[in-house]
Amino acid sequence: MFEATRLTFYYTVTPVHMGAGSAIGAIDNPIQREVHTQYPVFAGSGLKGALRHHFNRVWPGEKEKKNEGLIGRIFGPETNASEFAGALSLSDAQLVALPVRSLKRAFVYATCPLALARVKRLAELAKVPVSWDVPDVPTERALVVHDDVLAQGRLILEAFEFQKADGDIQGIATWLADNALPNNEANKHFGAKLKTDLVVLADTEFAHFARHAMVVEPHVRIDDDSGTADDGGLYYTENLPPETLLVGLTQASVERFKKGEKDKVPDRYDDADKVLDAVFDGPGNGKKGIKDRLLQIGGDATVGRGLVLVHPVKKGG
Repeated sequence: MFEATRLTFYYTVTPVHMGAGSAIGAIDNPIQREVHTQYPVFAGSGLKGALRHHFNRVWPGEKEKKNEGLIGRIFGPETNASEFAGALSLSDAQLVALPVRSLKRAFVYATCPLALARVKRLAELAKVPVSWDVPDVPTERALVVHDDVLAQGRLILEAFEFQKADGDIQGIATWLADNALPNNEANKHFGAKLKTDLVVLADTEFAHFARHAMVVEPHVRIDDDSGTADDGGLYYTENLPPETLLVGLTQASVERFKKGEKDKVPDRYDDADKVLDAVFDGPGNGKKGIKDRLLQIGGDATVGRGLVLVHPVKKGG
């Protein structure tokens, strides 16, 4: 169905609340999570909606064209959805690395064999070369790039202590830094930190941080008349922390049209790679794409939440 695929990394610049829509437990507004791993995730439907909203704002005149405009042709019609399918598909964005508070170096980028195996699988599906193997890590131990993250030979993450495991993950850290972040001055520090401060934990121990190392913020609803807290107005919202790295696939087909309409669009994309180029690099005429730009994802935009850096990787690296 899809003739072009591009590996796409998402790096959170601010806390991000991609809501789950239902609450179980003390958190009133939890984030989206996978059922089987409980890892945070960005649902593909939410990502596609965020992209469409973004282009409606930054591609002048396209929104007014509705189904006949470039946005409608790429994402699918807003009305009469049965007429034709859109050319773009986004997979869920899966967790790669999570910022975890560390005794040394402020925080580290924590990951695990399962998360790395998923990155490698997606990269190979997108024909992005991967030269490293997924490591094995014993429980209560951690693979590190440099000993600078250790305190007296141990890795201290929040209230947990890990002994250093034997193994070399420099190739993994370098590959992630070179592929997951833009090579520009704004991201220079974080790329360098990813190369030196990546740690690999066992799947079970990483799952603990993926479940409990989120940003939980209390909110209070104020009564307009009294100026004080409204009864029942205290609620808790969960956010994915800044400096979190996720990855997914962006796929495309050639454009589809309502029967008999194809020949009426001379500037159509008959090459699926051109669809991806339009999304990431822009279709031209002053219209920019989302490559290495901030995308607003999730809720609470007016209080600075949801800014995510989008970085695609073309096949061949």
